Amino acid sequence: MTGGIDMTGDGDCEDISDVETDREPDPSDSLRTFGAVMQALREHAGYSRAEFAALVRFSRHTIESVELGRRMPDEQLVDRSDDVLGGTGALRRASKHVTRGRGDVGLAAWFRQWARLERVAASLCTYECRLVPGLLQSEAYARALFENRIPLLTDEQLEAQVAARLARQKMLPQRPCVPFSFIVEEYVLRRRFGGPGKMRGLIDNVLDLGESRNVTLQIVPLAAGVHACMDGPVRLLETPGRRRFAYSEGQENGRLISDPKQVSLLQQRYDRLRSQALNPDDSRALLERLRGEL
Repeated sequence: MTGGIDMTGDGDCEDISDVETDREPDPSDSLRTFGAVMQALREHAGYSRAEFAALVRFSRHTIESVELGRRMPDEQLVDRSDDVLGGTGALRRASKHVTRGRGDVGLAAWFRQWARLERVAASLCTYECRLVPGLLQSEAYARALFENRIPLLTDEQLEAQVAARLARQKMLPQRPCVPFSFIVEEYVLRRRFGGPGKMRGLIDNVLDLGESRNVTLQIVPLAAGVHACMDGPVRLLETPGRRRFAYSEGQENGRLISDPKQVSLLQQRYDRLRSQALNPDDSRALLERLRGEL
């Protein structure tokens, strides 16, 4: 299911599933069972996958992936499929019991679709004004964030969240030909979350990751004043098929943006901010000064 993601696109029929070329990394038994039931109902109704895809306004590829247990069913797909296949409510009821495999455990529901796009992106851009971007966090920093969540997490939930955060970070070394751009406010890196040792560990981690040829890190200094991204954090990506998406996140919600005009506007703001932030060399020098102050 799409969880709390607010799909902002060109229309009700938009299906972005085909750009998520990776399947569920470890499908659950319930996901496979749901897919098998959906396939059986479709075949009983006499529809081919192509015919059924046209009726529910999703691609044939998406229908196949769901039926084979390779993809979580979108909420709109479940509703439309149930209507087309007799309106019994069987698929709607069954979908409530579908769970993911271990691959997305620890990721917030509203973030999962972006995380799946992230894994196949041709380029990624991130601006953060609240906290260190997840891909750059040290384990101690990530753990401090999750330990202070409200409501409190169980020990098992906390460990799952930390593990998921660290697993996402493997993208940086594992995808050396994908450019990752980060722009972070200076005050984010000054905010204390522990003693000097933990702060030095965080800055060392950011410095180490920033040495990679596919990572560009820029800092917006305290003296920068008003800039192009004052409206809040934003993430942007481009898929191998040259489609662009954006993502913004707030308290207990995330918003995946696919409307080309909105994505273009956010990209323009990000590009302007690049010229307003410190260049990578000066940003690195600032981080080294911050570390020396600890």
